[in-house]
Amino acid sequence: MYLKENLKLMRKRMKRSQTEVATMMDITRSAYNSYENGVAEPSIGLLIRLADFYKVNLDKLVRIDLSKLGEFKLSEIEKGYDVDITGSKLRVISTTVDANDNENVELVPIRAKAGYTAGYADPSYIKVLPAFNMPFLSENKKYRTFPISGDSMPPVLDKAWVTGEYLQDWTYIDNGKPYIVITKDDGIVFKVLYSRIKEDGTIMLCSTNSSYEPYSVGVSDILELWKFVNYINPRFEEPSNSDSDNLGTAIRNLQKEVGVMHQKMDSIDSKI
Repeated sequence: MYLKENLKLMRKRMKRSQTEVATMMDITRSAYNSYENGVAEPSIGLLIRLADFYKVNLDKLVRIDLSKLGEFKLSEIEKGYDVDITGSKLRVISTTVDANDNENVELVPIRAKAGYTAGYADPSYIKVLPAFNMPFLSENKKYRTFPISGDSMPPVLDKAWVTGEYLQDWTYIDNGKPYIVITKDDGIVFKVLYSRIKEDGTIMLCSTNSSYEPYSVGVSDILELWKFVNYINPRFEEPSNSDSDNLGTAIRNLQKEVGVMHQKMDSIDSKI
């Protein structure tokens, strides 16, 4: 229960005094003060009015520590948007079926990749995507295939095709497993995920290529999650040699250290 903390936080963000809020709620200042201090609890009717006043979903106002949200999420809440900060929000997906009413596996062509973040929820956009069936996949789950670019996720190569199973409830992320992530800013990315939804409302995205640094994305910035099922590489990949892999990693680390040393030397030279 975070009601008292959230009432105080949202009031201060609105730059209102306890007296001002109490007057707007038609209660005494001492009564409102008791709610912020946790001495008393408002009635359900007043609680609903407070949630409406602060433009916060009632469940979030009571159960979520809003102080741990970033400025972006808080500002979105204050604008009246019901920001998903738990990952468990019900999501409805646009889909297509074959002549027998079986779910298709839609394929997002490379030419349509850039537009997916805008059309992913539009039935007319999904309807024109190429569709096919994979008989070895479950008939009771939803799948989609995406184009992948870059070298951040070996053994999946650049220009590979990755198929994922639609994940509706993000609280069921399997940490350390690969997912296709559809984000507002970066579009379609393929990464290994680690959920931090309960801690700070974010998900950490990691690459299997150690040259790429992990980064975090807020739940409210993610549009869809698809759990990795299989992939098709555009060319045959030679078996890796563990010794050479270790050597490659050592060389990359050495290059980073040398780069840092050069930067330091350039900084010293500029001061002389």
